[in-house]
Amino acid sequence: MSEAQKVLLVTGGSRGIGAAVCRLGAQAGYRVAVNYVSNQAAAETVVADIKAGGGEAFAVRGDVGRETDIVAMFGAVDRAFGRLDAFVNNAGIVDVKARVDEMDVARLERMMRINVTGSFLCAREAVKRMSTRHGGRGGAIVNLSSAAARLGAPGEYVDYAASKGAIDTMTIGLAREVVSEGIRVNAVSPGITETEIHASGCQPDRVARMQDLLPMKRAGTSDEVASAVLYLLSDAASYITGAILNVSGGR
Repeated sequence: MSEAQKVLLVTGGSRGIGAAVCRLGAQAGYRVAVNYVSNQAAAETVVADIKAGGGEAFAVRGDVGRETDIVAMFGAVDRAFGRLDAFVNNAGIVDVKARVDEMDVARLERMMRINVTGSFLCAREAVKRMSTRHGGRGGAIVNLSSAAARLGAPGEYVDYAASKGAIDTMTIGLAREVVSEGIRVNAVSPGITETEIHASGCQPDRVARMQDLLPMKRAGTSDEVASAVLYLLSDAASYITGAILNVSGGR
């Protein structure tokens, strides 16, 4: 493949929205680095799908809750592809349904360490590689937020909602900080989407319970969210930075 072909790194790229972004990114012509934290088989499946379609990809392990893992992950991309043009800050967690008065400090610290601090550190590494200030070619970053940042997720995940509110603020501030250095920074804010994250929060039936309350009477799909991410990464969005695009079916 051409050395000029652009490179995309997606955190949490083995499942759900992240996997959909990886696959669509490869279809758009990116060479893709698929990050995972524990499910290597799922990540390798995404890589195999990309290669079967004629694309180039590799899986890279890394826990975004650990700074050393983040630095190593970006280093692996440097060695494999020699450049970075697009980065998607997708990895994140949700916890079991709980009220704020039931949350302990361990839960809160884990939520913020992975969803907020990890996203900041990943953005830091992406900027170091993309910014013209650091000798880069420019690039695009898309952060994954959530409609929960606007809605608050009362009685369920106020901590998760707060972490995604931080992502919205980071998106706006970072976009203005690096726009003159050739980097665009935007966010996609999904609503209820059919992914495994609901099961990880011990609510595997959440989509079925919620869909009749949604304006479109259905949940979104990972591909629908991924399409919005790829748009914001693309040259078609060349005059868009600091935006938070709701992909929530009107919710």
